Amino acid sequence: MARWISIIVAVLGAGGIAFGAEYGTREEAKAMLDKVVVEMKADKAATLDKINKKGFNDRDLYPFCSGPDGKITAHGALPERLGVDQATLKDSAGKPFGAEIRNVAKAGKIGEVSYMYKRPGSTEQEPKVSLVTKVDDQVCAVGYYKK
Repeated sequence: MARWISIIVAVLGAGGIAFGAEYGTREEAKAMLDKVVVEMKADKAATLDKINKKGFNDRDLYPFCSGPDGKITAHGALPERLGVDQATLKDSAGKPFGAEIRNVAKAGKIGEVSYMYKRPGSTEQEPKVSLVTKVDDQVCAVGYYKK
């Protein structure tokens, strides 16, 4: 019995599975972004709607997108951001992370942008990394928090 438990723990640990993890990981953020890209290619309008209805959200992970004019078209955590020019967004240190997200985004590639941001449900700024790509005319990202 102990041998089977050791094997199960080794297999699950090697696969990076964390039961009951409080926060999302980089790998989970990338998997979410990959899913958004697949769904965006199949039906952009439905995917943007799904993001806005929090259909992808998992703990502190959520996608967000902006259109060709730079305005936010979908946001899984802050619906009040819809229509805001992404390039105007700055973090608490004044870093223009929104403009950097738009500059880093390339079709078929995943870039990274680091900045300070509030985790959902928190009032404190924390280090965050957004994984960013471009799908058709949308710049989409999913961020994870580093602590």
